[in-house]
Amino acid sequence: MPIDQHEFRAALAKFASGVTVVTTKDAEGRFHGITVSAFSSVSLDPPLVMICIEKTAGSHDALIGSATFVVNVLSQSQAAVSERFATQIQDKFRGVEFNPGIEGVPVLAGCLVNLECRVQNFYDGGDHSLFVGRVEKATIMDGSPLVYFHGNYRALTD
Repeated sequence: MPIDQHEFRAALAKFASGVTVVTTKDAEGRFHGITVSAFSSVSLDPPLVMICIEKTAGSHDALIGSATFVVNVLSQSQAAVSERFATQIQDKFRGVEFNPGIEGVPVLAGCLVNLECRVQNFYDGGDHSLFVGRVEKATIMDGSPLVYFHGNYRALTD
C-alpha cells in the first residue's frame, strides 16, 4: 500500500535543508519570488542546479515563461525574508533589498549565495515542476545558513 500524503510529509520533515528564495521576472516584467527548500546541485560541468516548484504556486507560471531565475541561499538572519516569500502577498519585494541580476531578475541582498541561472529545461514532477538552470554567475558571502528542520528554522552549532 502506498504511503499517504500526511505520512510522506512527516517523513520529509525529518530532512534538514537549507532555505532559498527563488526569484524571476515574468513576460510583463513583474518580479516573482518564492521560498524553496527543494533545491540541489545537478552538475559541475556544466554548472547546473535544480529547483522544484509546486504547480499551484503563483511563481510557477512566471518560471515556465521565463528564461532566467536566481537562487538566493538565505543566511541565518533571513528567516523573515523566507516567511515573506512563502506568503501570498502581492508585493513580496516591498522593503526587501535587492539588485538587478541576469536579465534584470532580482538578486536579494544579504544572502550567503546568489546563483544567477538560465533555464536549461523543465520537467513534470507530479504536483511540482522541476526546473534545471545553468549557473552563469555566483556571488558568495561569509556567514551561516538558514536551516529548516521539522517545521522550524534552526541554527547550526559547532
